Amino acid sequence: MTTNRPRRALRGPALAALLALAWATTSALTGAAPAAADTPPRVGIVCTTGAGGAAGSPIFDLTTRTGYISLPDGNTAFMWGYSSGFDAFQHPGPVLCVDEGDEVTVILHNTLPEDASIVFPGQEDVRADGAAVQPVLSGGQVTSLAPTAAAVDGTVSYTFTASKPGTYLYESGTNPEKQVRMGLFGALIVRPTMGAAFAYDRADSQFTPTEEFLVLLSEIDPYQHAAVEAGTPFNMNSYHPRYWLINGRGFPDSIADNGASWLPTQPYGALASVNPFDATTHPQPGLARYLNVGTEDFPFHPHGNNGLVIGRDGRPLEGPTGQDLSFEKFAINIGPGQTWDVLFRWYDAEGYDPVSNPVPVTVPSLANQVIGVFYSGSPYLGSSQTLPPGTPTLNQCGEFYIISHNHALFQITSWGAIMTGPITYMRINPPPPNDCG
Repeated sequence: MTTNRPRRALRGPALAALLALAWATTSALTGAAPAAADTPPRVGIVCTTGAGGAAGSPIFDLTTRTGYISLPDGNTAFMWGYSSGFDAFQHPGPVLCVDEGDEVTVILHNTLPEDASIVFPGQEDVRADGAAVQPVLSGGQVTSLAPTAAAVDGTVSYTFTASKPGTYLYESGTNPEKQVRMGLFGALIVRPTMGAAFAYDRADSQFTPTEEFLVLLSEIDPYQHAAVEAGTPFNMNSYHPRYWLINGRGFPDSIADNGASWLPTQPYGALASVNPFDATTHPQPGLARYLNVGTEDFPFHPHGNNGLVIGRDGRPLEGPTGQDLSFEKFAINIGPGQTWDVLFRWYDAEGYDPVSNPVPVTVPSLANQVIGVFYSGSPYLGSSQTLPPGTPTLNQCGEFYIISHNHALFQITSWGAIMTGPITYMRINPPPPNDCG
């Protein structure tokens, strides 16, 4: 683990932003052919489904691994993590996707030098090796919230019935102030019986399946990680995060594709790619699944649109007789350990058109403009115009980009390198058919 101050000369955020967005925007295309069954989507949630077992009884193997992740200031962090099956290290752990009513088995294989476990907040009647999960005690003190897999080569099998749809965390229940901070966590999604196009068993929770996004927020104190790598004690009274991540990445890496080749241990991107609302061709909203595995509130702040909060902590917002208690919110303030499910739409509310409804603003002459790399040369969605010679652009087909970020501004940094950390974009694609590729 490198713990020196940020080395901006090695990896300037502005240059990295251009490179990462170039890769991201050349692949997140509306109308592109669907990914093959064994190929993860370039944007959106990448589900890991249980292998083996009968229908309705998925089995997951998770293996604790150690490895490194890249950070936006050019440093790296030593991490622990749950890998899928017996694969190499990844951060965060795989997104486990199951169906309501499934009898889920998760087998933990531990390779770490200390005991480890998994707890499943929000799941009921969890069993470990067939017995009801109880805290582990030693000398009258709780040493783990769940039975553990022994250090180096231990194994433990957890089972539970996924009885309630929603978004959940899974994480280590053993010495969590160390093991969760080191990276032993991931997301669990339970699909409702109404189908994968619904967040809950409610008709008003329907969303567009291709517009489902993960926003998993976390933090790193590099001194803790350096101490763990060196095998030396770390005083938690000195704990102070200096990095904040979204889906295990910091901006600009956060907007690169899922599975980007230059981020081999950080497989999940956070770019949202959506189409405008249309009552006929695109009537359903997108869904953002927010999770906070940090130690403080993360007020996530998507620009340009409100969201409809429909569920929290794996429970729909409804009254005792099913009344709709959802509410609209601009900034989503996720507390430690919480999950929020939020529907959102993007409307072309003004319906600006260069002929029938032009923007009522006089566009300055080119000599008085500073043209950003996201700009197509036109203020109209789906329209591109010739840019001045030598002007770089990452815009493909007249799409719009709207930033989304943690609104605790001191957290959008990487040890002092500002405008990094938990930041992403929402890409608004022109209505199909379009010429985005």
